[in-house]
Amino acid sequence: MSGHSKWANIKHRKAAQDSKKGNERQKLIKAIIIAAKEGGGDPGMNVRLKAALDRARAASVPNDSITRAIKRGTGELEGVSYEELIYEGYGVDGVAIICESLTDNRNRTTPEIRAILERNGGSMGTAGSVAWNFERKGTINIDGEINEDQLMEDALDAGAEDVAVHDEGAVVTTDPSSMMDVRGALEKKGYKIADAEVTYVPKNTVTIDNIDKAHKMLKLIDLLESHDDIQNVYANFEFTDEVNEALAKEGE
Repeated sequence: MSGHSKWANIKHRKAAQDSKKGNERQKLIKAIIIAAKEGGGDPGMNVRLKAALDRARAASVPNDSITRAIKRGTGELEGVSYEELIYEGYGVDGVAIICESLTDNRNRTTPEIRAILERNGGSMGTAGSVAWNFERKGTINIDGEINEDQLMEDALDAGAEDVAVHDEGAVVTTDPSSMMDVRGALEKKGYKIADAEVTYVPKNTVTIDNIDKAHKMLKLIDLLESHDDIQNVYANFEFTDEVNEALAKEGE
């Protein structure tokens, strides 16, 4: 099933990310600030803040840093003012890319993102140029061995839209507004939730069947994700089984 191939893509990307997380904490703090600014400081009433807090705590961000970030977002503390920007662009073979950023200086961030794209076989797009190919969805990642039929039943009963099982767990897809309710229901059933967040899910994918192109695509995604102002990167590529196998051998 396609879920296996997509998970292999994710694993290769996560391995690269895990090797350099120097700016992860600052990105998580920025996300808390923006979430609190938009929806208030009560995670019980602010789904986006709840998800940001879960990610920060999973990354062992200190509680005092989290508290300060919430207060900065709600205006109780002064600090740098961040704005959200969405960059759209293209990678290898016309792969569609969306970058979510939080920046205190768009005049610095925009040319830097354009340069990363153009120096690595990609290009910057205009607003809406690739967004049409994505949908906003809640995604809940579950770790561990999964009984696919049982998870499907439990997830759909909780209000989920779809389930994709892979070798290391599963991904449950929901409407963004119901993500936290579905997560809570699955946790009560005993499932181990790795994380839950609202993401861009591609409607169509570009298949990369060449190992050199795969390397270029992974390098581009890694460079974008490593930028201090980029929070998340989404792309609509997937690799063939042969490319996934070759990448797996390189990682051994």
